[in-house]
Amino acid sequence: MYAYIKGEIVDITEDNLVLECNNIGYNIRIPLSVAKRLPKTGETVKIYTYTSVREDAFQLFGFLSKDDLEIYKKLIAVNGIGPKGALSILSAMSADDLRFAILSGDAKAISKAPGIGNKSAERIILELRDKVQLTCEGVLSKQQSEQVGSSAVNEARNEALEAMTALGYSPSEALKAVKQIAITDDMDAGAILKQALKIISTV
Repeated sequence: MYAYIKGEIVDITEDNLVLECNNIGYNIRIPLSVAKRLPKTGETVKIYTYTSVREDAFQLFGFLSKDDLEIYKKLIAVNGIGPKGALSILSAMSADDLRFAILSGDAKAISKAPGIGNKSAERIILELRDKVQLTCEGVLSKQQSEQVGSSAVNEARNEALEAMTALGYSPSEALKAVKQIAITDDMDAGAILKQALKIISTV
């Protein structure tokens, strides 16, 4: 119904935003991650919205980017994950962190969100893994995305990821670290692993 609403911030809580636009105050449900990134009361902000219409409720859910909104829409399409459950997940982790968890099969990371059990987390991974891969720019850097067609690069990256999980790091931790590396064609798994471990040690 509304693609976005741009207006003045009237009030902010950890899960709700009151935004005034043309003398109308909109109550918009937001994840905690959005609440932390909003400017101060009185300032203008653009919020991308999703309208949830049910027999007993008419609610707006808001996000600071189209990317966050698209991830939210994918979440609510998963069987058993409603608007509030999806909001809970994006309160506990960023859209990128969720992508990492989905692509690496890290149900434990997703199930840390309040109200999301391990079965729900596994269902999210099962239903969204292919759909999230379609937006790999959010997971890999631009340079790495351009290298997707290189089997040697992919093999080296995968070997490094497997080595990191064997060392005790979670799949999402490994993916986050490897994401930050500008991988070149002449890098083998050992070189990627070395840089990834260095990145994790500084976090």
